[in-house]
Amino acid sequence: MMTLYSGTTCPFSQRCRIVLFEKGMDFQIVDVDVFNKPEDIAVINPYGKVPALVERDLILYEANIINEYIDERFPHPQLMPADPVARARARLFLHRFEQDLFSHIPAIEHGSDKEVEQARQAVRDGLTQIAPIFTKQKYMLGDEYSMLDVAIAPLLWRLDHYGIKLGKEAAPVMKYAERLFARPAYFEAMTPSEKAMRK
Repeated sequence: MMTLYSGTTCPFSQRCRIVLFEKGMDFQIVDVDVFNKPEDIAVINPYGKVPALVERDLILYEANIINEYIDERFPHPQLMPADPVARARARLFLHRFEQDLFSHIPAIEHGSDKEVEQARQAVRDGLTQIAPIFTKQKYMLGDEYSMLDVAIAPLLWRLDHYGIKLGKEAAPVMKYAERLFARPAYFEAMTPSEKAMRK
């Protein structure tokens, strides 16, 4: 049985929860208060962070690594492309999400007013840049829901919470976001704290 140690308000933990629910398999989720972490998190993950996945003698941390493992271990439905070239491109996209979008979250959550504003602007610009993709296709890689959609969904869910307003040119992103939020697994994977982030 897989056990996921998951932060109740952590966007990276939310990614892992989404994948587990999309796969519809047996697993256990241990809710962790990110502001008051239990001691054993530091034992499981030397960085003392969530999410962390424990399965028998395997311990994994870092959301993207956890999610690729789950995807390979339980291939249906497959969330990473089967073709090596497409898979490499998907990994590059995931890396860019971390660099261009998610790297600004700490500043939004804990920065000075100036840092918060700069970080919001960077996220706004990043999302506006990818908006044209969704005028032509349903999901990030086309018609099939994939790991890229999983990865970005927690950020899109938190836009109001982070005080990020997107302009008209990003309207396709908001329509895309609604498609992601309408998935049953997305809703099931949410914690009460996450549900409360969006009115």
